[in-house]
Amino acid sequence: MNIGVAGLGAMGAPIAARLIEVGHQVTVWNRNPEKTKPLADAGAKVAKTPAEVAATSDVVITILTDGAAIDAVYNRPNGLLSGDVKGKLFIEMSTVPPKVSLDLAPKIKAKGAAMVECPVGGSTIPARTGKLLGLMGAEPADAERAKPILTQLCRRLEHCGPIGAGTAMKLAINLPLMVAWQAYGEAFAIARSVGWEPKRLLDLFADTNGANAALKGRAEMIVTMLEGRDPGPTTFSIANAVKDLRTMIETGESKGADMIATRAALAGFEDATKHGFGGDDGSRMAVYWSGRKK
Repeated sequence: MNIGVAGLGAMGAPIAARLIEVGHQVTVWNRNPEKTKPLADAGAKVAKTPAEVAATSDVVITILTDGAAIDAVYNRPNGLLSGDVKGKLFIEMSTVPPKVSLDLAPKIKAKGAAMVECPVGGSTIPARTGKLLGLMGAEPADAERAKPILTQLCRRLEHCGPIGAGTAMKLAINLPLMVAWQAYGEAFAIARSVGWEPKRLLDLFADTNGANAALKGRAEMIVTMLEGRDPGPTTFSIANAVKDLRTMIETGESKGADMIATRAALAGFEDATKHGFGGDDGSRMAVYWSGRKK
């Protein structure tokens, strides 16, 4: 199948590589053309504009930074919706407020095309290996149309309801993890006073009821950081977490919720960003706050 991918950030690039690997003809576009080169070397076609991606693809996947980026890529001159897209399917995978998807869907429908939102849980490695958690919001017929592609990207795919439901559920499932990284940092601040070496400390925490899958999966990375060594590539940055936490608060408060824990976690992530750790992996929060002084 001819599939376009617009947006080649931390998640878009491995998703495009996965689609090439499983046999699709993939056309890619990114605001920074440098990011298209590795995918071109892997066999992707490179488009000069989003409009060109839409023209050459039956299905277009977008995974972009925020609502402003989505508006620009879809609606500007030479955007995805600037040409004839009748009959095409757009799969929007960004982590954004539900309102962004709800505003975009009628614009796509007015052009005779279909939209599925499918934000995903997971980071770069699951994206590359087809093991994401997909959270669809779509009309049933559109969801069925998207499933053959999304099952190649996801270990589990849930149809959450109509447009807006997928983005809401993505924010909901990510929220406890963001709060947890802040909590682990504060817990380690107490525990490190005992004087254990980092590996012993993480072995204990990973064997408790308070350990989530992310802590267990990143335990070695956290040990490395606690020991002052390079942990390797970032999979989901603190700066991206700040964006998502703000979106969670906005969305929760729009539904009447009092987002106390989320606001506290946001303050912690913003503090880490202010002190130069925005580009670091989110798990750095467990290290940063373990040594942060008042």
